[in-house]
Amino acid sequence: MGSVPPGSHHGRVPSLEEIQEYWGKLEWWHVLVATVVGAWLIRWILTRLLLGLTRKTSTQIDDHIVRAFGLPLFVTIVLLGLGATLDRAAVQFEWGFSEDSLATLDRTAVTIAILFWIRGLLRIADVLLDAMARRADQFQWIQTRSLPLYDITSKLLIVAGGIWSILAVWDKDLTPFMASAGIVGIAVGFAAKDTLANLFAGIFIMADAPYKIGDFIVLDSGERGRVTDIGIRSTRLITRDDIEITLPNAIMANAKIMNETGGPYMKMRVRVNVGVAYGSDIDQVRAILLDVALKEELIDQDPPPSVRFREFGDSALLFQLRAYVAEPVVHGRAVDALNTAIYKRFNEAGVEIPFPQRVVTMKQ
Repeated sequence: MGSVPPGSHHGRVPSLEEIQEYWGKLEWWHVLVATVVGAWLIRWILTRLLLGLTRKTSTQIDDHIVRAFGLPLFVTIVLLGLGATLDRAAVQFEWGFSEDSLATLDRTAVTIAILFWIRGLLRIADVLLDAMARRADQFQWIQTRSLPLYDITSKLLIVAGGIWSILAVWDKDLTPFMASAGIVGIAVGFAAKDTLANLFAGIFIMADAPYKIGDFIVLDSGERGRVTDIGIRSTRLITRDDIEITLPNAIMANAKIMNETGGPYMKMRVRVNVGVAYGSDIDQVRAILLDVALKEELIDQDPPPSVRFREFGDSALLFQLRAYVAEPVVHGRAVDALNTAIYKRFNEAGVEIPFPQRVVTMKQ
């Protein structure tokens, strides 16, 4: 019942035709045994041999990749083997299945295997993108802020390739689908031009990254807040009044954006302008302003605060206290604390803060 492939006993490698001829002579239970042994062997190699080697490495990326490949490979061998077993048994026992029925079963098995491969490739893409984002110093073209763009793109490509493969397995002519997709794309483009504009603007925002989640931004239209979400269609901000603002990405892409946390660090400069009367001791005023900034808890002392004598005003000597806060969210509280402390210290020291006065002369 089990024959040796022709030519193998002569010490030479059998040809493809000889292997096919030998395969055709195998009975259904031979194929079933080969399927079970092959599936068990693949599972043993993956779970025992490869995972044992990958556990010794310093990274867990290879562990996740082996696990992601394991299930699709195991399922593929089992499904194809069972399909071949069923075909052989149907022929040997004359079950009366038509060739179309057997072909449908084979295509169904391949389709299920492709779905498992799509699932495995999606998991691998997630692992690789996450690993490259955490090593941004080695992969300059992938950053945490641009990760959603690459994630969506990779998933679309994998799913599209899987659907294309399934259609090819079922011998579907893809030309009508391509033509129909072109016509539908034109119609959708005209009907949803605003939505598409937001979609492409969202892609450009993720790629160019003028801001990221957690940044404080100010738009030229006056909106200011912390970025809480960057989606494909819109960007969401939380204002200082805890009000959520949703802005279409098409507007964000064309707006002038001031990113208050987009510099080398989160710190933000605070400026407090104050005027004192002519005749005041400018050294005393400078010392008071610096002492107020140094004693205020909300003020970051690196870089240290400074005072500038700006100009001679119409009725006051104009000074500016400049200091830094740790993050923009405390800017308003810091200005309030500095103004309060400056006013109290000026009153204690007798420094006059002038205000406009008018003298009205009544004509007799």
